Amino acid sequence: MAAHRRTLMQSHQSWTDDLPLCQMCGVGAAPNCVYGPDGKGTQSHPMEDGHLRLRGEDGCFLYGVFNGYDGSRVANFAAQCLTAELLLGQLNSSHTDGDVRRILTQAFDVVEKSYFETIDDALAEKAHLSPYTLPHNENVAFHQLTPQSQKVQERLKELEQEVSGGATAVVALILNNKLYVANVGTNRVLLCKSSSDGQNQVQQIGRPHSTDNEEELQRLAALGVDSARVRQVGQIAGQSSTRRLGDYRVKFNYNEVELLSSAKTKPIISEPEIHGSHSLDGLTGFLLLMSEGLINALESAHGPEQVNQEIVAMVAAELAQQTSLEAAAQSVVERVKRLHHDAYVSGRQREAYRHEDMTILIRTLNYPLADGALTPTQGGRIYPVSVPYSNSQSTSKTSVTLSLVMPSQGTLTNGTSTASTLEEGTPTPGSQSPTATLQSTNTQTQSSSSSSGDGSLFRQRGSQAAQPDETGRVPPYVDFSQFYRLWGNEHSDGQITQGGLGPQ
Repeated sequence: MAAHRRTLMQSHQSWTDDLPLCQMCGVGAAPNCVYGPDGKGTQSHPMEDGHLRLRGEDGCFLYGVFNGYDGSRVANFAAQCLTAELLLGQLNSSHTDGDVRRILTQAFDVVEKSYFETIDDALAEKAHLSPYTLPHNENVAFHQLTPQSQKVQERLKELEQEVSGGATAVVALILNNKLYVANVGTNRVLLCKSSSDGQNQVQQIGRPHSTDNEEELQRLAALGVDSARVRQVGQIAGQSSTRRLGDYRVKFNYNEVELLSSAKTKPIISEPEIHGSHSLDGLTGFLLLMSEGLINALESAHGPEQVNQEIVAMVAAELAQQTSLEAAAQSVVERVKRLHHDAYVSGRQREAYRHEDMTILIRTLNYPLADGALTPTQGGRIYPVSVPYSNSQSTSKTSVTLSLVMPSQGTLTNGTSTASTLEEGTPTPGSQSPTATLQSTNTQTQSSSSSSGDGSLFRQRGSQAAQPDETGRVPPYVDFSQFYRLWGNEHSDGQITQGGLGPQ
C-alpha cells in the first residue's frame, strides 16, 4: 500500500508536466544564509521554498508560493497535488464564486490527507519502534549500545527524516478575470493597482496565520489553548504559523507539545482562508506572492512599518528597468538580500544573523515592462532614486525607491507607461514633475496607511526637457536639501558635507 501511494504521489507530477507555464509572471528566489563574524554568508540547508505558475484551460491561471521547513517534501508535494486538484478540469468559466471557494477548500483538504497517506506506514513503524528508544536521562553513548539497539536508533532517525517537515502556502487563482486567494500560514499576497498618473495603491489580501494574529489566538483559546502564552512565546513547535500543511507533530501528537497540550481538538489546522473574488477588469498593476522569508528579511533590515510599500516600490522600479519578468523578480530578491546583509554588517541588526529562503512571484496585470528599444541617445535612460524617510514613531530607517525616467516618445512614472504623441496641445515630458504615492490597505483588518510624496523633494523643471550630454546623462533635478536639513536636525552630532551634499 505504501508503495502504491508513493507511485500515486509521483504520478501527480506526470499528470501536470504538460500544463503550460504562465508567461505573464516571473519568479525570483534566494536560498537561506547564515552570516559569519566577517559578514560572509553560507547556506545552512537546501532550498525549501517552492512555487507554481501554470495556465490551465478556459482562462484559468494558478500561482502559488510554498514555504517549506524541515525539508522540502511537503512544499513539493503540495505544489504537485494542488495543481492536479485544480487544473485538470475541475474549474471552468461557469463556476460561481461560491463554487470556486468550495473547490479551493476541498483541494487543500485533499493535499493534507493525501500527504499523510504517503507517510502513514512510516509513522506506524516509528510508533512501533519508539518504545525501544533510550530514556532521556540514560547517559549512554551510541557506541555503547548493543548492535540491535544501534540499528533501532538508526532506523528511527531515518523515519524521522522521512516524516518530519511541513509547509505554509499561499495560492492565487485567476478565473473569469477574477482573483481568488487561498492562504494557509504566514506567506503574503499584495495586489498593486496603478493609476494613469503613476500612483500605486497597495492592497494586502488577508493576514498571516501567526501567533500575533488576534483572530487566530481567539480560535486557539476557544479550543482550550493558553493564547496569552502562545503570543508570549511567539512560536509553536519551532514555527510562528498557526495553520500549516503537514507537520505530523502538531497534527497527531499535539498533546505532547507543551503549548498545545490542553487543546480539546487539533489546534494547528490546514484549512485555508479564502479571499475573493476580486475583479481584475480594467485593472493595471501587478500581483505579488511572497514567502515568509522574504518579508522577514526586509522587516529585519528596515522594520515592519512600510514593508508592503517598499516591496511595491522595488517591483515598480525593476519593472521600469528590466525587459523580462524573471529578471525583475530576481532583482527584487537581490535587493532585499543586499539590504538584509548591509543591516547586519552595519551593526543595526546584529541579532538578525541569518535569513531564510526567499521567494517572490510577480504576475503583471496589463502592466508594461521597460522598453528594451530605448537607449540613452533616444532619451530613454532610467535613473533610479532611493528616497530615505524617517518614521516619527520608530527609530528604524527605510527608503522608498522611485524610478525616475527621462522619456522620449512616452512617459514612464513609477514604472507605468502612458503613451504620448507630441502633437499640438500635448504637454512635453519636461513640463511634468514626478510624484509617487503608495497607499496600503488590509482587507481583513480594515486598517490603512499611506506613504506619499507631494513633489516637494523635486524642483520644478523648466518648460524645456533637459537634453542628454554625450554620455547620455542629464542635469540632476532632484533636490534633497529638505531631507538633509531634516536629517541634520535628527542627527545633531552628525556631519554635513560642504555645499549641503549630504551626510558623510
